[in-house]
Amino acid sequence: MAAKEVAVFCGSGGVGKTTTAAAVAAMVALKQGGKVLVLTVDPAKRLANALGLEGFGNVERRVPDAAFSGAGASPRGELWAAMLDTKQSWDNLVRRHAPDAATARRILVNPLYQNISGRFVQSHDYIAMERLYELHGEGNYDLIVVDTPPTRNALDFLEAPDRMADFFSSRFLRLLTAPARSRFVNMATKPFYQVADRILGSQFLEDISEFFILFQTMYEGFVARARAVERLLHDRRTTFVVVSTLEPAPASEAEFFIRALADMKFHLGAVVLNKVLPDYLLDPAACSAADELGRRAAEVAAALPASPVLDDPDQVARVLVEVADSFQRFHVVAQREAEERAELTTRSEVVAAVPYFDSDIHDLEGLLRLGESLWS
Repeated sequence: MAAKEVAVFCGSGGVGKTTTAAAVAAMVALKQGGKVLVLTVDPAKRLANALGLEGFGNVERRVPDAAFSGAGASPRGELWAAMLDTKQSWDNLVRRHAPDAATARRILVNPLYQNISGRFVQSHDYIAMERLYELHGEGNYDLIVVDTPPTRNALDFLEAPDRMADFFSSRFLRLLTAPARSRFVNMATKPFYQVADRILGSQFLEDISEFFILFQTMYEGFVARARAVERLLHDRRTTFVVVSTLEPAPASEAEFFIRALADMKFHLGAVVLNKVLPDYLLDPAACSAADELGRRAAEVAAALPASPVLDDPDQVARVLVEVADSFQRFHVVAQREAEERAELTTRSEVVAAVPYFDSDIHDLEGLLRLGESLWS
């Protein structure tokens, strides 16, 4: 992290990606100094509570030093947080790329734009890239930590700029905008407009044509920005961190994403494995002890000192057998995890494992506890 300016955290849902991204950002601010921003594009708002903020949006907010003090820490740097506001970001994008103020106003008041700007196909993913590029370009932060949507959507996140540029040059868009561009409709496309007019209505066709014609005035800005974002993501100062657990489905997703990063020539900085079972479950001596306990449960139960709780040796023996069986089942799972972990280690220079915690992480103290586990 010390040599990076952007760190993009990816992973499937439910693996602790948002929490891990926030923990890493907090640790960089704590140990390495500088200004660190954690930007979440995940719709979940758990991050605000974990950082001690009542709420935040597009405008970055600093995590107060009092939050660190309450966690028994004194940071060398500053930790900031922001959550992507898709609608506000689109409005800012329109104002930035429109050829003039009048065109920007026409787009912003267009009913179609107002209705779909927060739900437009790829809008969330594309605007996340725009926001990241904007924040990095402002140069206010030494490190920007980005929390992405779940894995398969995170690929959309990475490919969104190119897809948006392709959309604005697509044949479908030319068909939609042709009526507003010309009164002449050739014989090849006439059936399309006849069907569309019956289904959607003439006024809707006119509205959508005007909307996309206005949007196409920003085409060059979109394409130029897409290329700039692509350069930023491939820059040596940008790295990707894949977060997963060692359960079969998330681990498979992590391998999928690691391969995708390699194919797209992005830099994989680390793999973080959350909720890893403790190493003692792999200890042969502990397994032998569990076997012995299961076989001699009745003998052990009978030898225990008498007490009101242990007055039924048969019941105690059943409990001991269950404990021994549970340990053996966990041993099998731990072996599988160790094999998965070894395989992932061959794909990344840095693999960090985080153990199960006794309680959920819901505050800055918990984030720092997770961060210390990563750093160690």
